[in-house]
Amino acid sequence: MQVHDAFAIEELEYYELLGSAATGEAEKCIERGDFELGGRVPVSTDGGLIARGHPGGPTGSRAALGDDAAAARRGRRRQVKRQRPTNARTGLCHMMGGGSVCVIHILQRD
Repeated sequence: MQVHDAFAIEELEYYELLGSAATGEAEKCIERGDFELGGRVPVSTDGGLIARGHPGGPTGSRAALGDDAAAARRGRRRQVKRQRPTNARTGLCHMMGGGSVCVIHILQRD
């Protein structure tokens, strides 16, 4: 799963809003390692937007289609070191824009 994590607090909020953690449980999930590589739901394993300085215009395409997008790599059946081998068929890429614009891409392979 890739989330729009331009600010550290956003990632925690999205864990809960997207259903990967129950309300108020994001911190406990982090402490257990649920969202790390090899965890229950790996999130933004490429470092996310914060690792790139939050590039304004290309944030959505970076998450869904960029060379570093873990979900896109899985869809093309390519593995990289920061991913664990799985039989996952679905990836989620989430992007927020100005105001209350939200786009979610669900990438799935047959």
